[in-house]
Order: sequence, then structure tokens, then C-alpha cells
Amino acid sequence: MKTKILMVCLGNICRSPLAQGLLSAKLDTQKFTVDSAGTGHWHVGNSPDPRSIKVAEAHGLDITAQRGMLFKPEFFEHYDHIFVMDQFNYRDVISMAPSPEARDKVHMILDELFPDEQVDVPDPYKGGDQGFENVYRMLDEATNKIAKRL
Repeated sequence: MKTKILMVCLGNICRSPLAQGLLSAKLDTQKFTVDSAGTGHWHVGNSPDPRSIKVAEAHGLDITAQRGMLFKPEFFEHYDHIFVMDQFNYRDVISMAPSPEARDKVHMILDELFPDEQVDVPDPYKGGDQGFENVYRMLDEATNKIAKRL
């Protein structure tokens, strides 16, 4: 049985698609499945933001097949690990957890780099291309640690 991992941000078009693409590329697809979702419904069914696609492509990743998905409470049963991008997403996801065991699956992704500091991955949506590059670098480091640990 595969280990299932979910990356979560607000709209599921910027940060979580990058995190999904990065971690997927670092793990054995026979043993792991990585998906992403958003806590907001605005981009369900949409492709990642063109700037996320561009920065991913610049680093050899293709995230164009991904589509926005809304986080649902039943995901706690389906996924083994849930990584959120910021404290806002953390609160939203935790509020849907049906049990302490479900809450234990949820982690801030940058806790991999800054344990227990609740450091947010900044949302690059309203910024320029450099913000997407910075987010890519942060997520690359964090997913390296996750891949090594798993």
C-alpha cells in the first residue's frame, strides 16, 4: 500500500502545486502518492498559476497536469501526511479534523526546516516572479528533508 501525502495552501494554484511537484519528483512513485488541495474553493479544477508552472519548468519539473482541488474532511481518512503552507491553512485544516489522530497528521511544511517555529511559506500570488522563485527554494529544501525522512 502506498503512503499518501497531501500538500495544502489557500487556493491550490501557487504553493501546494509546487510542493506536490517537488516531493513527487523526490519519492518512489511505486511507494508514494503526492497530491495537493486548497482550503479555498476559487480555483477548483484550474491549472496551477502560470508563474508556478514557469518556476517549476525552470527547475525541470512539469506541474501542468495538476488541477485545483478543495480540501475536504474525508481527506483525513485518505492521506497519511498532510503538510500545510501557513498558519491560516493549518487552522482551517485542523478545524475539520474529526479526531486527535487526524490532527496528528497535519504539519506546517516549514517545520521541517524550522521546528516548532510556525514559519509560513509566503503566498507569492500577489507578488512578482521572484516571490515564486523564493517559495520554490523554501519548498525544495523542506521537501528534501521530508523525502529523506520518509
